[in-house]
Amino acid sequence: MVVSAVGFTLAAQTMGERAQVLVLARDVPAGQVLKPGDLRVVKVAAETGVVPVAGRATVLGRRASVPLVAGSLLAPGQVGTSAVFPPKGFSQVALAVEPGGAPPDLARGERVAVLPGPADAGAPGDQEQAASTVAGTVTDVREPESAGGPRVVSVLVETGAARRAAQLDHPRVVVLPADGREAP
Repeated sequence: MVVSAVGFTLAAQTMGERAQVLVLARDVPAGQVLKPGDLRVVKVAAETGVVPVAGRATVLGRRASVPLVAGSLLAPGQVGTSAVFPPKGFSQVALAVEPGGAPPDLARGERVAVLPGPADAGAPGDQEQAASTVAGTVTDVREPESAGGPRVVSVLVETGAARRAAQLDHPRVVVLPADGREAP
């Protein structure tokens, strides 16, 4: 019984330990060199897959290989000597999204479905509309250049779906759950 109690205590202490790791203080586009002001330190219960504070010197001065989103934990594979974006098998598509065609608080890093808009929905069936739906990740959101104009939403999609997404005349963007359990 004593051995069990000691074992439980040691396991609880190990599980409750938090390490100081690096987090993005602001968005960093792919290809930009990481500077000290781009990073901040937080304590989390993470063991692997993130850059510890002691690894700060190994990432500063290196290029972001992918777009980095403020508030996310920094992983070693996200920095390198050159940008590898978009990654192999993916393409980035810019969409002109009219007012009301996307949530007002749409932000980088969100998993989304790009759907045909009202003008495209004249197709004779739900099956055709489902076939034209494309899932991806938001890489950038630019506000309209004029009042009432479209926002430009850039989305990272599988290369095979890029043409379908780009051909939508009035795309609508719907935010999907981040865990990826629901398909569009």
